[in-house]
Amino acid sequence: MKDQRKAEIKVGITVIAGFIIFLWIFGWAKNFTLSAHRKEVTVEFSSVAGLGIGDPVTINGVRKGYVDDMKISNNKVITYLNFDPDIILHQDAKFSVMMLDLMGGKKIEVNPGSSATDLDYKQLQHGNFEGDVASAMAMLGTVQSDLVDVVREVKVSLTALNKTLTDQKFTNELKASVTNLSKLTENLNMLVKNNSADINKLLKTGSELAKDVDGFVVKNRDSISVTLSSVHTVLNTSKDLLEKINRMVDETNSGRNNLGKLMNDPELMNDLKATISQAKDLIKLLFEQLKSKGVEVNAHIF
Repeated sequence: MKDQRKAEIKVGITVIAGFIIFLWIFGWAKNFTLSAHRKEVTVEFSSVAGLGIGDPVTINGVRKGYVDDMKISNNKVITYLNFDPDIILHQDAKFSVMMLDLMGGKKIEVNPGSSATDLDYKQLQHGNFEGDVASAMAMLGTVQSDLVDVVREVKVSLTALNKTLTDQKFTNELKASVTNLSKLTENLNMLVKNNSADINKLLKTGSELAKDVDGFVVKNRDSISVTLSSVHTVLNTSKDLLEKINRMVDETNSGRNNLGKLMNDPELMNDLKATISQAKDLIKLLFEQLKSKGVEVNAHIF
């Protein structure tokens, strides 16, 4: 009877222990906890790419929470994150949806930040999606046609390049060009070597000439300054003189001075023309008298 009772007690203890272990494993898998001091953060994402309720939330790679719930609001995904009570998040904390493994699992990675101000757990936070293999494949699908065209153009270019390189005429001309370039380099080196003394002498002469010019400038700096000042004065005086001449010409052409008035007076010009004509007649008469009988003067004095 005692052995039977002991066996029943052992079975009962085993069942209770198994049930406790089952509840612990089930709670761990479903992220159930008996703690009343866990911290909750609400984060908004534009896309979560397959993130599910119960997926892990890690801080610097260490699991410290899980996704408690999710809902869609205004084309945004609102996630409710449940953290262990010992975590400390700062105001500049960052939340990112990332790949958990290559099988497509997701997690939320949190950078706790380094600000001196703690995070306001009641305020809605904003996270971002870092992308994954599926997103990369989708993006690759959008550029598939362009990628095919690029590969085709590269193939055509490589074919043309291979055809050019295998052309015997092109190869011979390329070899000849390289040979000529090598000979030219050798001749240039020989020229420099044979005339190194003259080149050094030329460089030395140029250096001495530069020193002499520099010394001349330093020695005659005051004279050069005076000369430049005089030239500047002469230029200013010439400019003033030209302006006065231009002004006088303009006044003469417009008849605003005495010379202009005389030149633009039609009556004066007619009298001048008549005087010149009479002088011509008088000179002609005197010339004819000198050729014939001399100059005859008939003077009537009243």
